[in-house]
Amino acid sequence: MIADNLLTPNTPLRQPKLWMPEQVLFTPAAIAEPWGQQILARVQSLNLPIQELPRNRLTGLRGESERDTYDIAKRTLAVVTAPPSSFKLSPIPPSADWQFHLAEGCPAHCQYCYLAGSLQGPPVIRVFANLPQILENLAAYEKPGKATSYEVSCYTDPLGIEHLTGSLAECIRYFGTRDDAHLRWVSKFDAVDELLNLPHNGHTRCRISVNAAPVSGRFEGGTASVPSRLMALRRLALPPERGGGGYPVGLVIAPIMHIDDWEMHYGCLFDQISEALDFDCDLTFELISHRFTPGSKEVLQTWYPHSKLDMDEDKRSVKRNKFGGTKYVYDNDTMKTMKRFFEGEIGRRFPNAKILYWT
Repeated sequence: MIADNLLTPNTPLRQPKLWMPEQVLFTPAAIAEPWGQQILARVQSLNLPIQELPRNRLTGLRGESERDTYDIAKRTLAVVTAPPSSFKLSPIPPSADWQFHLAEGCPAHCQYCYLAGSLQGPPVIRVFANLPQILENLAAYEKPGKATSYEVSCYTDPLGIEHLTGSLAECIRYFGTRDDAHLRWVSKFDAVDELLNLPHNGHTRCRISVNAAPVSGRFEGGTASVPSRLMALRRLALPPERGGGGYPVGLVIAPIMHIDDWEMHYGCLFDQISEALDFDCDLTFELISHRFTPGSKEVLQTWYPHSKLDMDEDKRSVKRNKFGGTKYVYDNDTMKTMKRFFEGEIGRRFPNAKILYWT
């Protein structure tokens, strides 16, 4: 049993996992935005090296090789303005009705990265300084009397950069004022202190992405440990009178991998989840099996040339989408076996939780 002070007797005190860029670039358009000034004040308070660019264009981020370019970009925070195209939202089923973006790019180093091949150019972390306009635009996608959900984690890990931007907290405050709009975010980081006392009014679901120890330990570089993530989720879910945030919460188990002894390893993960969430809370699960595309495989192999991630097409089934795209997934029998296991564990341990989808 975990005590109300959020720590077991054997839990070491940990500082949150914080990413600190080696350089912070500001475009002139970003500096001109009030929210850009707020971000500037934050990074100045952390004594980070700041460069104001002469033009609204990022340059100097390419190295001699793709791996060098990756290293430079992943150490860079660029504060820019979201382009006009980002104000036309896209649906994002089954996660939410719509997606919007407060940033693009992620500070983590996950060797299966879903953004590989999805974003153009070097994988620099771009933060948008025109956040108030982005939020104001969302109301156009709502219908009176009908709940509308928005995913903000498609192109970034918003908690992983929150100490630098404050943008996630601003989003939570905004959605707390909306009658029928709901925010969803997910993270592999754990710095949740600034989120606990926000007036969210139950309109934000905080989700943490977790995985079995052999996957998280080998393939999720630069992230908080899974125990630290689960402790952060516990703090978000606990009611305010017990020192928590009182949020609806969720667990994204992804990417689920058919590794050796996978049932044992994922069973141990469920033991950790059960210990962390040993109280009633509004809880959902999202279950995502590992998949990759030819394009993402090519990019990932340039970013992580020595990775042991299994991307052998001969061991996978081919799945095509309506646009003609190809992805490699586990075969039907493997998928059915894994789905049965996960649904059984969740049903047994968390009978009141909702499984939103398996894919």
